[in-house]
Amino acid sequence: MKKFAIEFKWGIIFTVVSLLWMFLERLFGWHTTHIDKHAIYTNFFALPAILVFVFALLDKRKHFYNNKMTWMQGFIAGLVVSIFVAVLSPLAQFITIEWITPEFFTNAREYAVGVGKMSAEQAAEYFNLTNYMMQSAFGAILMGAITSAIVALFVRKK
Repeated sequence: MKKFAIEFKWGIIFTVVSLLWMFLERLFGWHTTHIDKHAIYTNFFALPAILVFVFALLDKRKHFYNNKMTWMQGFIAGLVVSIFVAVLSPLAQFITIEWITPEFFTNAREYAVGVGKMSAEQAAEYFNLTNYMMQSAFGAILMGAITSAIVALFVRKK
């Protein structure tokens, strides 16, 4: 397990950053009064997410690979970070919905139904904790793999 201590650390850091982002989304009203903008503005989380992966792979390169790292080593390290993020993501979703923004699902359902994007049944099926836990876990693996592949290109070093 010591082999993956750096990845575990960055998985926790990523989770904390994502919780801080959720707090900012709530603070800016993207879960309440400006929920109509949520689908757009939530995508800006990609910037801090990518930065976390850059710092994670640089940390791995410096402290594990003696400042030399192939693309494959960086990609695998990023995948391991992604797996830790995926494992922690249901807990992060629970914290988000229970403590940071408990009204999010109600507001999201009301908005989706109100603008005619979904029926009440579709909104209830989509906007719930179980679905968001699954989406966040699978999304962490998929987006983490893509991010890892790209970031590893830039942090590799011979």
